[in-house]
Amino acid sequence: MQDLSCIIMLVLLAAAVVVWPAYGNNGAEVSVLMEMKASLDPENKHLTSWTETGDPCSSESFTGVACNEYLKVANISLQGKGLTGKIPPAISGLKCLSGLYLHYNFLTGGIPKEISTLSELSEMYLNVNNLTGEIPREIGNMSSLQVMDLCCNDLNGSIPSEVGSLNKLSVVGLQHNRLTGPIPYTLGGLAMLKRLDLSYNHLLGPIPNNIPTLHQLEFFDVQNNTLSGSVPTALKRLNTGFNYKNNPDLCGAAFPSLRPCTALDAAMINYPQQQQPFRNNIPQSANITPPHCHQLHCTKSSNLKRVGIITALVTVIAALTVTTFVAIFVHRRRKQKIWSKSETPDHRFSMQHGSSPRKSIGDYSCAWDPTQKSPSCRICVEFEDSESTSLQKFNMEEIESATNYFCDASLLGRSKFSAVYKGALRDRSVVAIKSVSVTSCKADEAEFTKGLSLLTSLKHENLARLRGFCCSKSRGECYLVYDFASRGNLSDYLDVEDDDGSRRRHILDWPTRVSIINGIAKGLAYLHQSEGEKPTIVHRNISMDKILIDQQYNPLITDAGLLKLLADDIVFSALKVSAALGYMAPEYITTGKFTEKSDVYAFGVVILQILSGKSNLTGSIKSAATDGRFKDFIDKNLEGKFSLVEAEKLTKLGLICVDEAPENRLTMEAAVRELTYTF
Repeated sequence: MQDLSCIIMLVLLAAAVVVWPAYGNNGAEVSVLMEMKASLDPENKHLTSWTETGDPCSSESFTGVACNEYLKVANISLQGKGLTGKIPPAISGLKCLSGLYLHYNFLTGGIPKEISTLSELSEMYLNVNNLTGEIPREIGNMSSLQVMDLCCNDLNGSIPSEVGSLNKLSVVGLQHNRLTGPIPYTLGGLAMLKRLDLSYNHLLGPIPNNIPTLHQLEFFDVQNNTLSGSVPTALKRLNTGFNYKNNPDLCGAAFPSLRPCTALDAAMINYPQQQQPFRNNIPQSANITPPHCHQLHCTKSSNLKRVGIITALVTVIAALTVTTFVAIFVHRRRKQKIWSKSETPDHRFSMQHGSSPRKSIGDYSCAWDPTQKSPSCRICVEFEDSESTSLQKFNMEEIESATNYFCDASLLGRSKFSAVYKGALRDRSVVAIKSVSVTSCKADEAEFTKGLSLLTSLKHENLARLRGFCCSKSRGECYLVYDFASRGNLSDYLDVEDDDGSRRRHILDWPTRVSIINGIAKGLAYLHQSEGEKPTIVHRNISMDKILIDQQYNPLITDAGLLKLLADDIVFSALKVSAALGYMAPEYITTGKFTEKSDVYAFGVVILQILSGKSNLTGSIKSAATDGRFKDFIDKNLEGKFSLVEAEKLTKLGLICVDEAPENRLTMEAAVRELTYTF
């Protein structure tokens, strides 16, 4: 009996030795995480909860880290954290990682090839950063990968053909980079692919004719590249899900906006693909490389000569296309106005703070030619397709006179895509004039002017009024004329103490804060309502910078609907900043769509910022708000002069609005009713 007990004890000890590493002993992963922290956040500003003594699987340390049932790191969610470092090769040490979310940051450097060893990784979001270098070919080893989003970086080189071996991929986002070369034929073997976005790159050659055979494919975007040849007719089944604009060398009878194809187009599309049917018989997990020829002599020399001639023609045409593209791009950029003053943040008219440099997308331009000489502005109401008659007419002389010829003294602020000047019109009314490069707006003139006409029709006491606009061909800029808000924007009233404790700006009293919250709610509710010809408008970019304050301390929401009229790269730049500041609703990360509820989320963040007087809603601030510890949450600059009942109501409203589940948030109409009933 004693022997049997000893045997049982030995078995249990052996089992413990086997099981223990799986359920504990995560010291090795802590070391990896600390190395990642040093690389991702070199100044230790954002990952302060990551410490060597912390537990990655607890909720109190290692913000953004989640573990699986075996107590191994399974997810890293650090989107929009303001990270400025690099992705370290050490990430390969997290063998059980299934989700990596580093998007909407300011990360630099390349994608380490070591990341390819993460065989369990299914979702990889590295989009909207400043990553450079080539996409590592080793990425083809990540057999579990389902989502690969690398968009909106500065990646170069070609798309690795090895991506075609990732047979579980459903989403591939490579748009807004500097990728070159052809679209790999191997992508046509991704049977699970639903979304493929390759737009805004410098890709050459034809669209592979096996792409349309992907039955799961719902969205395919190749616009703004330098593709050529015939577009497969079968892609027409995608309807609006297929975008191919601004590829002048594409042709196709099934697409009315494309030119008819010629014999040369047929040669360009057929030759590269006729060589590759053998690929269809190769398992998708195989390492696809071109076969090496071991023969000393070829039997079909005439075919090789023909192939050589066609190859030479394709090379010459591609070279001419690229040369022409570069020449046009340089010519247009030289014609645009060059700023003479270094960028300054706007503290008076809702400009972006700390936005990243706008990417140069050479084949993107507005429909009206900014290089054409014209002595004056074109007015919206002069466009043939414009039905608007509500716009005030401004010409270039009035704009120049109002801004004192754009002198530095009139400059209120500047972002990467616009500048704002304070001006005075002939009727002595004070205005803010935003100049926007035409390369920053939508390519279609009719769509752009129709959108601006809608914005000028918006009338509400809590919206900044757009009086009118004017587009100058000679300057390559549009000028949007707004009513001026004399007391800056709400961000000016946050963090009102310097490090030494001295007050540097006016402190809003409690009734003013309550009034501002009410006004913002009413303005957003008006945007979300559909009345008559006015559609529902989602703001998309609510933040403290977007809320101006007039002389009577009334809030004025600015830039309502403007993001919808701007180019995608401008939008991404704005959203990167918004996400970093905490205004981005969590569902946008997975859906990529804006709704009224995403505006509500940002409104909730604004409420909590106004109440706390802080721009950075730290974990301790949120905890104090949730627990009702108002002495720790409400702005200490108020010195206790606030209504406890009102503070409780407003805090609850803010917390409901920032609920992670959109369905749990109030509508803006319900929020207004709640505020009206309370106050």
